[in-house]
Amino acid sequence: MNNYKKYSDIANTLRIDIIKMLEKSKSGHPGGSLSACEILTALYFKEMNIDPTNPKKDDRDRFVLSKGHGAPVLYAALAEKGYFPKEELSSLRKIDSMLQGHPDMKGTPGVDMTTGSLGQGLSAANGMALASKLDNKGYRVYALLGDGEVQEGIIWEAAMFAAHYKLDNLTVFIDHNGLQIDGRNKDVMNIEPIDEKFKAFGWHTISIDGHDFQEIFNAIDEAKKVEGKPTIIIAKTIKGKGVSFMENQVGWHGNAPSKEEAEKAIKELGGGIND
Repeated sequence: MNNYKKYSDIANTLRIDIIKMLEKSKSGHPGGSLSACEILTALYFKEMNIDPTNPKKDDRDRFVLSKGHGAPVLYAALAEKGYFPKEELSSLRKIDSMLQGHPDMKGTPGVDMTTGSLGQGLSAANGMALASKLDNKGYRVYALLGDGEVQEGIIWEAAMFAAHYKLDNLTVFIDHNGLQIDGRNKDVMNIEPIDEKFKAFGWHTISIDGHDFQEIFNAIDEAKKVEGKPTIIIAKTIKGKGVSFMENQVGWHGNAPSKEEAEKAIKELGGGIND
């Protein structure tokens, strides 16, 4: 992990920014934002062909946050990358802010797809990946799904489409933290075995520790070598990762921390509330 200290530091910064913006907004989703920090760090700070000074360049790689309620982690990554000033993060969910509760491609630089209705992001990512092939653009498309989101029927329609059209330029992560708004996946609507289901739909599947940069980067490299089929990376994660009292607690799916809780969380992450 020492070889990835730079990326670990960025992921930690994203977590601090997530806590700060949620405390200021008094609403939002900490659990599934904190669990995806390593994935977003790997994509935005190493893997994707993107340029914050030219957010709409034609050959850029695309990212679709299908679990749109996880917007805080995307906003934190975009701000850290330089798409907009970090001061904007404090406006999360405010009237007239460009950072709404779900990503808005028309209002926020760097957002490639407006999302929020669970399940629809994968279909949008499919369209982008197919367009890349039809137009010979060569860009790759990445998407992030929540594990509870996999219960949506539209996910499986999209899974069939991606395999049928051999979208080998599409790599999808599942943030598999095991929890959703109403409890554990296996109690609400069991989704296992996810890997075997996607294999049956014609996908290449990889299972990793979603907080281990070595495994994340290796999985992305493997996906880029696959020909003729899309890849799903099932990333085992911890909901609320990095904040002891939020980890694996379903109650932190959609509740913002109080000022006192935010101070405690940021202290654990090695920062200060006013840094």
